[in-house]
Amino acid sequence: MKNILLIGGSYGIGLAIAQELQNGNNIFVASRTNENLSGLNVTYIPFDASTDTLDTSKLPAILDGLVYCPGSINLRPFRGLKPEAFEADLQINFISLVKVIQAVLPNLTAGEQSSIVLFSSVAASMGMPFHTSVAAAKGAIEGFAKALAAEYAPKIRVNVIAPSLTDTPLADKFLNNESKQEKSAERHPLKRFGKPEDSAQMASFLLSDKSSWISGQIFHVDGGMSTLLVNG
Repeated sequence: MKNILLIGGSYGIGLAIAQELQNGNNIFVASRTNENLSGLNVTYIPFDASTDTLDTSKLPAILDGLVYCPGSINLRPFRGLKPEAFEADLQINFISLVKVIQAVLPNLTAGEQSSIVLFSSVAASMGMPFHTSVAAAKGAIEGFAKALAAEYAPKIRVNVIAPSLTDTPLADKFLNNESKQEKSAERHPLKRFGKPEDSAQMASFLLSDKSSWISGQIFHVDGGMSTLLVNG
């Protein structure tokens, strides 16, 4: 039975991870709300990643896993993006992530080996119009993850999941009608957009002992978008 902390586990991919892991693990969910957590076997900790300092007194001395889920999808033309927009994306995606990891580092290093799972985006590896801000923030996560994995090996494993568009509340405006859903599905070689469960199952694997020889990797859970050219 592992002790796993989810930052942002009350909806979307984070909620799917909580649902995936709740049986057989001690799950701690630190998020702004707990409205979707009723009925789940988890411990809720009120926490806003953009403003709060995580209360580590509510966590066990040993953490076997950490997942950081908060993010943003800020798609706008570069010419209309002010530096403040880049700063905001960097804050929620990366700076707040750094603060959380530093806060729980003693817990992560207290056991034999722990696993950190972070989230990037297919946009960090592909040049996509209107993605300059989010791609910059997610690119920071990928570089950081590899450096952190090297620094803390073999004590902590660090891996990144880089999804394409996934059906979550954060992406609702891109999938909120049938036409948008069909166009999004068609853009992917596997002809569908992502489901929260797709990333949750990968996260579950990376947190488990089955991935004990994997660290410093970027996993593209993206329907083949980042590597397969089938629509050209």
